[in-house]
Amino acid sequence: MNIAPSPHLSDTGFTTRRMMIDVIVALLPLIGVSIWVFGIRALVQLALGVAGCLLAETVFTAMRRRRPPLGDCSAVVTGLILGLSLPATAPWYVAVIASFAAIGFGKVVFGGLGFNIFNPAMVGRAFVMIAFPAMLGASAYIDPNAAVNAITQATPLTALQQESIITPLMDLLIGKTNGSLGETSAIACVVGGIYLCLRRTASWEIPAGAILTFAAITFLVDIIGSPSEWSGLHSISSGAFLFGAFFIATDPVSSPLTHKGKFIFGAGFAAFVVLIRSLSGYPEGVMFAILLMNAVAPLINRWTIPTPVGGPVPQEAS
Repeated sequence: MNIAPSPHLSDTGFTTRRMMIDVIVALLPLIGVSIWVFGIRALVQLALGVAGCLLAETVFTAMRRRRPPLGDCSAVVTGLILGLSLPATAPWYVAVIASFAAIGFGKVVFGGLGFNIFNPAMVGRAFVMIAFPAMLGASAYIDPNAAVNAITQATPLTALQQESIITPLMDLLIGKTNGSLGETSAIACVVGGIYLCLRRTASWEIPAGAILTFAAITFLVDIIGSPSEWSGLHSISSGAFLFGAFFIATDPVSSPLTHKGKFIFGAGFAAFVVLIRSLSGYPEGVMFAILLMNAVAPLINRWTIPTPVGGPVPQEAS
């Protein structure tokens, strides 16, 4: 369903496969940084996510007696985003179970690509977060036997929340920190996100609304609260906020269709992230914020229906 105002113009070259390939290309900087920081662990986690999603897509569509739509690359993108949302230390079966939950509960159960209400990768991430809390909680990111320094320490948000340790801003920008595979480097997220927006695969209104709202809230908090070395730029660059704003919230299926609605969606996502980080026991809130905003996306569409060209459609007198 398209609720944009007329006239409706279509681009035959703007296919699902092309959009998915654009996302894969945009994810390459994050994949490169994750391999640089976590080594072979990152490759294994990403491979498990992609293979698990492809297998799940094949199994579930076969159960419906349909041909698996593997050629559109949507399962590959789901697997990559899912893998990038997991810690490098997660056991192999966590990624596999998350993949089946993402495709089964987040996509196929709604009728397949284009009908899902929630972002499939976040559905899978939420499933294993609840099923294996010890393996995905704060302690799961610390591996005392690892040779790489990044995974022998807490994530920046956990270190701030539990020990008031402030991670240097440059480390957050470059990616020399611990965390999920796709959340360590703010620069890699921005580079890939700008590519998506320039290619019009991602709607710029969503990350713009998210970043502006997040910056405004943290700026007000800095003014009202006591001075701290942890600035608003630290907050934006830490955790999975930028990863979520550019690569997950911009999912065209589970986000609003109108321009105004997209901006509201991004703003709501940022507000939920700040709320969860500040008032809950979770140091990160991106996954929950995405799912909450996915749930209200149809309502946002209804609230922001634009006026068609030529004015509103005349209504019959009662």
